[in-house]
Amino acid sequence: MLPQAPDSWTIFEAAHLLNRAGFGGNPDEIKALHALGRIKAVDSLLNPSEPIGVIPLPSWANREQAVEDMRERAKQFMETRRATEGMTPEEAAKLRQQSQKAEQIENRQHGIEGQGWWFRTMLVTKAPLREKMTLFWHDHFASSIQKVKQPVLLIMQNELFRKQALGSFRTLTHEIAKDPAMMLYLDTQTSRKGQPNENFAREVMELFTLGEGHYTEKDIHEAARAFTGYQLNRMNGLVFHNKRLWDEGEKTVFGKTGKFDGDGVIDLIFEQPQAARLMAGKLWEYFAAEDPPTAAIEELATGFREANYEVVPLLREIFLSKEFYAPEVMRNQVKSPIQYLVQMLKQLDLREAPQGYTLVAQQQLGQVLFMPPNVAGWDWGKAWINTSTLLTRYNIAGFITKGAQDAPGLAANDVPMMEEGGMMDESSPERAQRQMFRKNADEGQMANGMAAAARFWKGPDYDKVVPRELRKNHEDLIDSLGFRFFQAPLPEAHRKRFLAFAEEKAGVVFTNHEIAELIHLMLSTPDYQLC
Repeated sequence: MLPQAPDSWTIFEAAHLLNRAGFGGNPDEIKALHALGRIKAVDSLLNPSEPIGVIPLPSWANREQAVEDMRERAKQFMETRRATEGMTPEEAAKLRQQSQKAEQIENRQHGIEGQGWWFRTMLVTKAPLREKMTLFWHDHFASSIQKVKQPVLLIMQNELFRKQALGSFRTLTHEIAKDPAMMLYLDTQTSRKGQPNENFAREVMELFTLGEGHYTEKDIHEAARAFTGYQLNRMNGLVFHNKRLWDEGEKTVFGKTGKFDGDGVIDLIFEQPQAARLMAGKLWEYFAAEDPPTAAIEELATGFREANYEVVPLLREIFLSKEFYAPEVMRNQVKSPIQYLVQMLKQLDLREAPQGYTLVAQQQLGQVLFMPPNVAGWDWGKAWINTSTLLTRYNIAGFITKGAQDAPGLAANDVPMMEEGGMMDESSPERAQRQMFRKNADEGQMANGMAAAARFWKGPDYDKVVPRELRKNHEDLIDSLGFRFFQAPLPEAHRKRFLAFAEEKAGVVFTNHEIAELIHLMLSTPDYQLC
């Protein structure tokens, strides 16, 4: 058991917990969490009252509609095949290309909508830790829409992560082995008796559970035989085990011999103490700090194994530990692009963002939902920051705080259009632009559409964020905004700089335009890149 923090805690520690166990919040949300006390605050995050599914999925992602669409696509495939009979090779190829292009356009649009749906879920959820863990599992069990191609399968996987976000690591590993998106990403569906594919067998040990050096090449070869025969039914999206294609022979994995299937191998993996160590260390790095002390990880891993790999007890110990609130841990983690975007919007009391803009921002900052760079996921920490991405962060902050008329935006020819998603709020004033995107098959036209949509953005409601009464005293104004955006006492040098800026800009009345400039200055500091 790690040494625990005292029951008493500061408002800044409450903000730290909300930043790390979620995506931050505005001052009222921080104060409400602080009022609960440390233990009850942690428990409120670990046991959210908001049920899964409060934010409805896109209509095409609902199970019934997804199955219907899969069957329709299979039907269209057969019709196209029959239609090509008797055609010349050139005519047949042209017809197939037309059919594939229509499917690609639909997939691209669904990808945009799906990514926008998840981004909005992170922004408005009242279960922030569950959503933060959903992002963690997406990075840990990485698979990308670029290879999977079918957005509905990524949404199904995302729902699996959300369902098991605070559940059992062991159970989730069993389920991810038979997840359709993961099977397509790591080619499990091609693995059969006599021709085992080693991709999943290798990654489940190297990346997902044990780490390098804790298995042998023979373990991988034998485990790959166990994972044969799993197939995806493309008519309904369900996975089944085809015993005819399964290698039913004996395999020896981690020194044990038996006629193992995939589930049997995963059970063997979780008999290895290293599985608890790897996950304890990774969760500590995700929520607390890099380079966790070995002794602390051993303590956490022991408790994790004793809890049968349930995540909640492990996270509870982390969030209640003295070390989690240590000065070198607090406000010393580089915000990931998703953390940066969602936290900024929450701090500005925004429940939506300009449609399409968050999509482009993710692309330029290096973290696009449903598009991790490879099976190892994203590189975190200082890897998020370089000269280019830092400048982009400043420009994004300018656009969000000031609106399109006053801040550097993203030119249409700077928008690389893939399957990434932005904000897709059906109630937003940019709904008409969304319809335009659907009509534009050409990627350049879609990029122009997003740039056009961004021009409608007017910025936050500063009368709500900074009431007029607060603007009369510049020192109170700076202290209030300092807490909102930094959740810590401002260093004297920063405070003087912000105060001087306020004194210079303020006229007879401190207008919303000047407030926006002051906030942009705050958000353009190196300190704001940390949480």
